[in-house]
Order: sequence, then structure tokens, then C-alpha cells
Amino acid sequence: MDIESIERVGVVGAGTMGNGIAQVCAANGYEVLMRDIEAEFVEKGMDAIDDSLGRFVSKERLSEEEAEETKERITGTTELDDLADCDLVIEAAVEKTEIKQEIFSDLEEITPRETVLATNTSTLSITTIASATEREGQVIGLHFMNPVPIMEGVEVVVGEKTSEETVEFAHAFAEDVGKTTWESDDKPGFVTNRILMPWINEGIRAFDEGVASKEDIDAGMELGTNVPMGPLTLADHIGLDICLDASETLHEELGDRYKPAYLLKRKVAAGDLGKKTGAGFYEYE
Repeated sequence: MDIESIERVGVVGAGTMGNGIAQVCAANGYEVLMRDIEAEFVEKGMDAIDDSLGRFVSKERLSEEEAEETKERITGTTELDDLADCDLVIEAAVEKTEIKQEIFSDLEEITPRETVLATNTSTLSITTIASATEREGQVIGLHFMNPVPIMEGVEVVVGEKTSEETVEFAHAFAEDVGKTTWESDDKPGFVTNRILMPWINEGIRAFDEGVASKEDIDAGMELGTNVPMGPLTLADHIGLDICLDASETLHEELGDRYKPAYLLKRKVAAGDLGKKTGAGFYEYE
């Protein structure tokens, strides 16, 4: 697949990652079809894009005309068949292997043979997801960082049977939508979450064990290591449920060094998932 031939991008999932990917693709000139299983989810995704573009306009990073043009390039749908004419499809559904395999199997049936199928998974095996298709060479990981419209990076994850042509295409596409890429083999957690999740979990344990207040833990890491967010603030922004899912996957694959912190489990069980629910380690409006 040649980058110059890509006109229409499909995005499966209208949640935080899906709507962010849709926005970035549309802002860089691509026609986008954003699909979710219920109209309510699609509507929420479109509202999130509207809000995000509004913030860009208010900060004078986009003109009102550019924001409107971006919105006009995005079409919401609940029908997977509507993605049949897409040149590239990026899946950003829930982090469950079986669900992703089902989506990829369905996408193989409806999309042209040359369409590249990418997954935004942050921890799950690209090779396992690709095994649900007969085009394993054209399946790749495109792991966008959250929040997608702001974060610069995209992790390109290479499955066991991903072709070199698909790898080159993935780098080129991510760069074409304004991102900088790095590449990872298809190992648990890839580069980012393999290193990030233990860091977040240790921050949570330090708070739970009374080493310091959450504010001082975050301040210590921000000022002491020059990261933009400390582990507890970052966990809230990612979503504590997502952090727990990632930690549990890594724990299963790599052993006890990735065991999720007890307080992380307790927060998720209580429904305090971070910024998206209004409360996590901190409270949000």
C-alpha cells in the first residue's frame, strides 16, 4: 500500500483513543469514517472531537475554518460495512483479544485485499490479533499516545508476519498525520507500557504505603526526572481501568514484577477511574 493512495481512513471505536485518532487523521486531510456499536457512543465521540477542536481554536492553534473543515471530514456510523471502501482501518476498541480478533475477521470480509488493518492496542499481541485474518502481512500495531491530538508519538509494533512494506507504510502514515514514530517488536507491553506500567504501579504503591502524599510523589517525579506528569496524575489521565488492564496483561505474561498495585484495583472496583469519571487519585470537574 502506497501512502499517496490513501484517501479514506476507517476508525473502529469512538472512545477516547478512537475519536482522537479520527480527529488527527481528519485534521491532516483524510476522510474518516468513525464506527462504534451504538449511536450514543458515536455521538459522544463526535462531541469529544468538537470540544477538542474548540480548545485548539481558543488557543489559536487552529482557525475556526480549519476546525470546521476537520469536522466535515469525519462521518460517524454504527455499521462496520460502511468501512468497506477504506484504504486503511485503525481499530481502537476495548482491550480484549477475542473482541479485536472478531473485528479483524469481520474487516477482512468487507475491506479490499490491499487494505492495511492496524490496531491501537497498547499491550496485546499483534501476531495473535492478526491470526484471525488471512492477510497477516498487512496487520500492524499503530499505538497512538493519549491524548492523541496533543501527544507527538506513535509506536509502530511489528507482528511475526507483518511485511516490511506494511512496516514502512505505517511509519509513513503516522508521520503524515504529524507524528514521530519508534518501532517495537511484538513483545508484551512493547516499549512504552513495558516500562511505563511498573513506574505507575510503584508510584501508587508509594502513595498507598505512606511514603509521601500524592502531590509530593508527582512533584518529586516531575521535578526530579523532568517528566511532564507524575505517575498518579498520568494514571488518572490514562484511566485507572486501562492501567489495570495493561498491568494484568503484563503480569500474566512477564510475572510478579508487573503485579498491579492493590490500591489501583480498589480504585477501579469503586468506579473511580480518573479524569473521565471525575475522580481517581485526584478530583476533576
